[in-house]
Amino acid sequence: MSKTVIVVVDGFGVGAMPDAGALRPGDLAADTCGHVLDRCREAFGRALRLPALGALGLGLVHPHPDLARRTRLPVAAGRAALGYPGADTFAGHQTMMGADFSRVTVARLAEHLDEVTHALADAGHKAELLDGKPLLLVDGTVLVHDNLEADPGINWNASGRLDDIDFPGILSIARTVRAIAPVARVIAVGGRADGPLDTFVRAGDGGTVGLDTPATGFYRNGGLQVQHLGAELDHTRQLPDLAARAGIPVTLVGKAADILACEAAVRRPAVDTAEVLAQALEAARADGDALIVANVQESDLAGHQQDVERYGRILEQVDAGLAALLALLSEPGDRLIVTGDHGNDPTIGHAFHTREYVPVLIHRPEAPGPELLPDAPSLADVGATAAAALGLDPAGLANGAEIREAATRAA
Repeated sequence: MSKTVIVVVDGFGVGAMPDAGALRPGDLAADTCGHVLDRCREAFGRALRLPALGALGLGLVHPHPDLARRTRLPVAAGRAALGYPGADTFAGHQTMMGADFSRVTVARLAEHLDEVTHALADAGHKAELLDGKPLLLVDGTVLVHDNLEADPGINWNASGRLDDIDFPGILSIARTVRAIAPVARVIAVGGRADGPLDTFVRAGDGGTVGLDTPATGFYRNGGLQVQHLGAELDHTRQLPDLAARAGIPVTLVGKAADILACEAAVRRPAVDTAEVLAQALEAARADGDALIVANVQESDLAGHQQDVERYGRILEQVDAGLAALLALLSEPGDRLIVTGDHGNDPTIGHAFHTREYVPVLIHRPEAPGPELLPDAPSLADVGATAAAALGLDPAGLANGAEIREAATRAA
């Protein structure tokens, strides 16, 4: 019997990837881990207390002086490139769990207006440019536009006022767009706005144009309805389904419960970090084999808020939870894997994700000692490593064949 627990610290990067500056040149300086450590030392008058992360080998991956450079624990530590376009939580988790994102691209709606317009027309809708701008007004009520709250080209939205159209109507339009969209997500959004939606349209970064959703009042006026339509994926070839079909109980905790598909999984949605870690620990205490995937979302929220001190406090909370998991997962075959899904440097000067490498820290109780792993080309390595540790064939994952050798070595 063995347990594998994957803890995803959302938005926890360890330094910019080479292409991080393609959209914003300043992002080449992104280093979520290093900058949080630096600023928190200044703010708190001490180093952040991260003994568990140090023991898991974070200091082997990141050269910051506040991190322990050595560990005697039987860990394998390395970094992973993201392996998907942009820097996005949904795409990160899907890639990590084994999805093939090779056909998903970063694209502005302006680059696909003709095909989206034709698809909507074929579905019986009237779609036209709004005041000559590169976004579509559908049936006079719903705007199809670039999402301005994530990096440009990651997601598109279909947004409508619930006073004008019910949410099923908005969702139907979003599904038509989803069928031909090359981006990771199309998001259907319905809410109560402070005025006509066209008064809240603005230009975003990177040539995008869309609805300034926070300015509409959707988030504060009550009644908000949202549904995320992800790119078509074969969920049966992702780690949770692979494990469930092998008879291994699966628990999804925190944001992982919201964005990962697995009908057999026990879901424990939560945002509060203490609750996420407590739920992961409770699931790991159960007898028998287990796969547990937990997402700590508050680190990402602190990054979006550009709140360095909050980010540091969340990391200390995470560290305490990891210490409890380390004490529990002590049997041969058990695995604790700590990683991220992208960066979110709260010092970088904007509220978007940053395209960074993420740590991959793997505790292996039966191993003779620490091992420094080479950089992995994709977060897919995490899911494949977990599959191998659980006795599953990583080739059963949609992207498993490419990284089977590395995963077997790391497991």
